[in-house]
Parts: sequence; structure tokens; C-alpha cells
Amino acid sequence: MNILNKEELRKQIREGKDISLDGILEEFKSILRESLQTASEEELTSHLGYEKHQESENTNYRNGHSKKSLKTKYGQIDVAIPRDRDGTFEPKLVPKRERILKGSEELILSLYAKGMSVADISTHLDDLYGYQLSEQTISNITEAIMDKAKEWQNRPLEAIYPIVFMDATVLKIRVDRVVKNIAAYIMLGITLEGKKEILGIWIGENETSKYWLTLLNELKNRGVEDILIFAIDGLNGFNQAIQAVYPKAEIQRCIVHQIRSSLKFVSWKDR
Repeated sequence: MNILNKEELRKQIREGKDISLDGILEEFKSILRESLQTASEEELTSHLGYEKHQESENTNYRNGHSKKSLKTKYGQIDVAIPRDRDGTFEPKLVPKRERILKGSEELILSLYAKGMSVADISTHLDDLYGYQLSEQTISNITEAIMDKAKEWQNRPLEAIYPIVFMDATVLKIRVDRVVKNIAAYIMLGITLEGKKEILGIWIGENETSKYWLTLLNELKNRGVEDILIFAIDGLNGFNQAIQAVYPKAEIQRCIVHQIRSSLKFVSWKDR
């Protein structure tokens, strides 16, 4: 077991080592794989007209799975697509004989967004694929995937994380038929074994100490007892929230943001 101590972590931060987005991308691939399989199961349920293990007069039934390798913009992922006995099931999210996922990742990730109506999702599908699923199928898929998302977001975490990185990415989300830029805050932790783990993704609200306090208390309730170092970019009120929930943690300002902030006081000719 390769345990990272505090000084080694400090050294990695100073030298800019091992803080890429690879861990985040791997987590997205895992979410995408599970979401595609869950959504395909719901498609088959809608096709058959009855739930798994439910009695039915329908002579057509589930008949195992077909393994499939898909190429996505996040890399290759392996999925298991359900089959039916009669061979009449034609999955639309992952079509038969299709090996390249054309925009499906945008679809699956968009289903995590809160506030999208059935009509919005139907329009989204039509824009991407040129077809519309029934409202019942859309409801089945969104409910199943939202359950997966909530389960992932609320899963138990490690008791100790030597270091946690917090940063934001701006997403374009349609709200009331208007596309808005919404901040999604991603918290990436490094375990005692040196593995990267996304602790959660939160859709941004007002950047206040009260908001960050709620977020950090959520981590506490999920089992995180101690964090040695927080690496953040100077989010408004975040320092005060950290001191309230994890008073022993040290706060390391992101080097890139430190440089950008410092450049404000340097004349253009000296930059």
C-alpha cells in the first residue's frame, strides 16, 4: 500500500504533479457506463410492457445481454445491452451494430440536470438523433438515472482524505427555454492509497459561506471525518466554511489562481 503523507502531498502540489483531470474523466466514464446500461434496461421494459420479474401474458421476455465496446469522447467503454427472446427489441440509445456513441454521452449527462421537463428531454433527443421517445419511456429513463445519480452523490466516503481539490466548470443548461451558464462545483479527493475519487458534483448557487457550510456538512454526514489539505481557488466564503467544519485542515490556494491574482498588480510591460 502506497500511503501518501502530508509532506509528499505538499511537494506534489508545489511541483504541479499528479493533479490532472484523468481521475474526473475516469469517473465520468464509469457514470456513463452505468447510465447507458440502466437506460437500456428501461428501454427494454417499455418495449416488453412489464417490469423485470413481473408476471405477464406476453410471450416475449428478457434473454440475457450482449457485450459491446463503445468509443466515446471520454475513451472506450464496455457495456452490456439487454436482449429479448423474439429479437424485436431495437435499442435507440445504443443502436445495434453501432460502435461509436454519437452524442449519447451528452444525452445521459443532461438527464442528470435538474428541472428538465419531459418535453425538454424529448426535444433534446430529437435534436441529437432525429427521433422522439414516448413520454413514458423518457420518464422511466430519467427516473432510473436520477436514482443512480442520487445514490452516487450520497454514497459513503472515506473517513480521511489527505487532500481535496475544489474547482468549478461552467455548463450551459436550459432553464425555462433559456440557455444559461451554470457553475458545477467538482470536489476531487485523494485517498490514503493515493487514488483519486470524485467526492461529489454540485450545481452552483450563490457563493456564500452558508452554501459552502451546507456542502461541507454533507461530506461530514457521508463519513468524512478529517481532511488535511484543501486546494481551492479562493471561492467567496469557502475559507470560513472550511474552518468551521474542518478546523484542523490547511488551506492551499491554487497556484494558477495565485499567479493570475498577482498579475493584477504587475504592469503589462513587466508581465
